[in-house]
Amino acid sequence: MRRGWLLGGVVLTLSSAIALAQGAPESLLPPGFNDPSPAPAPSPPRASPAPTAGAPRTVSVPVTQALPGEAGGDVQTVAPDASVAGEPVLKRLPSLDELARMSPEDFQNLLGLRPDFDMPAGARRAMAQVGLIDEHEGGLSANSLSGQNARLVRLALAADRGSLVSRWGHILLRRALASRLDAPPGMSPQEFLALRVGLLVRMGEPEAARAVLQDIDPGNYTPDVASVALDAYADTADFTGACPMLAVLPDVRDDPQWNVAKAICSAFRGNGSGALATLDRYRFRGTMPRIDLLLAQKYVGAAGRARRAVTVEWDGVEDMTPWRYGLTNAVGLSPPDKLAAKLGPEYAAMGALAPMAGLTRRADAADRAAGLGVLSSAAMVDLYGQLYADPDVTGAWSDRAEKLRDAYTLEDPADRLAAIRTLWDEAKPAPEAYSRKVLTAYAAARLPPAADMADSAAPLIASMLTAGLDANAMRWASIVPSGSEGWALLVLATPNLSSAADTGAIDTFVSADLSEHQRKSGFLVAGLAGLGRLDSGSAGRYSADLKLGLGSETRWTRAIEAAARGNDPASVAFLVGLGMQGTNWSQMTPRYLYHIVSALRAVGLDAEARMIAAEAVARA
Repeated sequence: MRRGWLLGGVVLTLSSAIALAQGAPESLLPPGFNDPSPAPAPSPPRASPAPTAGAPRTVSVPVTQALPGEAGGDVQTVAPDASVAGEPVLKRLPSLDELARMSPEDFQNLLGLRPDFDMPAGARRAMAQVGLIDEHEGGLSANSLSGQNARLVRLALAADRGSLVSRWGHILLRRALASRLDAPPGMSPQEFLALRVGLLVRMGEPEAARAVLQDIDPGNYTPDVASVALDAYADTADFTGACPMLAVLPDVRDDPQWNVAKAICSAFRGNGSGALATLDRYRFRGTMPRIDLLLAQKYVGAAGRARRAVTVEWDGVEDMTPWRYGLTNAVGLSPPDKLAAKLGPEYAAMGALAPMAGLTRRADAADRAAGLGVLSSAAMVDLYGQLYADPDVTGAWSDRAEKLRDAYTLEDPADRLAAIRTLWDEAKPAPEAYSRKVLTAYAAARLPPAADMADSAAPLIASMLTAGLDANAMRWASIVPSGSEGWALLVLATPNLSSAADTGAIDTFVSADLSEHQRKSGFLVAGLAGLGRLDSGSAGRYSADLKLGLGSETRWTRAIEAAARGNDPASVAFLVGLGMQGTNWSQMTPRYLYHIVSALRAVGLDAEARMIAAEAVARA
């Protein structure tokens, strides 16, 4: 019997001894990491421990890979079960009652068959260049990692907790992880895939993670990939999407979440009564918290004939987990207000892109997700457009949607600016405040530069740069005073600047800088030096005066410099993500910013380098 299986999502919770505190960057990577050594041979697939909970973003349309046998195709055949070659498949014949109770997947497992065992060779997809976007669509070069040490890539991806201080750093890292890349020498394609998808989920990009995984066939799943796939599906509230994976490798894990997921899949294959009975046993045994099993039973109760009304009671529930949050979305519920108020930023992406969530709930989540880099300015405007058009949306969110409309449509530019500033002033803490600048980027770009708006020039320029609108921002060059924050943003964001930055203007900026520890000045100097817009003598002088330490080295700085010299944009992007971990810019150092901007510029990612440098000054 021929079956088609829908695959998706992996996330791998990885641990590392790497110290990542920005206050002590010398311990960023473990000793000996950059010592020359032969690349390790690929390790055999191994079962990983149950991953801890991770935390969607625009998903690109996958591009069809070359079929096996074509150029670049890497044919991988599914090895037959070892028992077929060495001994009889069945050691004990099941009874008729046992056969009657078996699902099709149980029967296949009994015979040692894989669900995709009959897939024609010409229909199988290669494991080479797995991803969503290729180089012609804006992705990174497929062979970028061809000369890289697999150990560096493994460390950079496994040690990254997924939270970056920079919105543009998040966007760059997502682009690199979703690109069609070949694994580095010494690493199997499956391990590389699991590392990439795991990091995407930790970044709050489970939809991108799921889409990347859907670029491979069931026969190419390994325990490393399958053991973490459930987290990506849970974060997207798509529990039945994991069913083909659970049928391929049902025994990879033996933990409550995995077993509950198998029960869910059993229900949607037609065995609803048996699935509910299994979940009842789990509740009696205390296998999982009661709230999780109630949510799972409500999900299962919608399948087949074994419908059951389940009342979900939140009494005594004090916290939220990604699994719990995903099930809550999947059954069409909302977390209680007391739990919603405590949700961290890792839940923002899950809520902002959950199609089953209400508009106001999605908008509330988007107010954090955009500042993190999960949502674009265009996506924010689309969401507010839905809020404005929905007559059922009232109150504060209706007012905000009206204000955004005013920012575009009012005739007087001063009135449009007032509407923009109202949206900014409502949101004070980060990342909400920065998310509002993402929201207003295109409205800010429509304002004509005027001298009477000079006091608002810096935040308007910062807003435009959140969407990469550097050409629009440059129209304000004649309005901003030399040495002001607006000038600093433009001198960093300007493309193809032919002359060095004016040191007199830099001195003016430094003397007026009231940020903590003059962090804005440090980031300005580091960004200009990394972009090559400050000569070495001036950079050294400012580095000494501001105690920036731009010339000092760590293992991380040596690693990213080596990747830049090797013209390896993928490794540079991975190391940028590793070096920018944190929740706010106070955890970032000018020294690291200098090396990040310099390395990005060296590998041809000049636009990202300029936007990250300008963002640092705007958000310090």
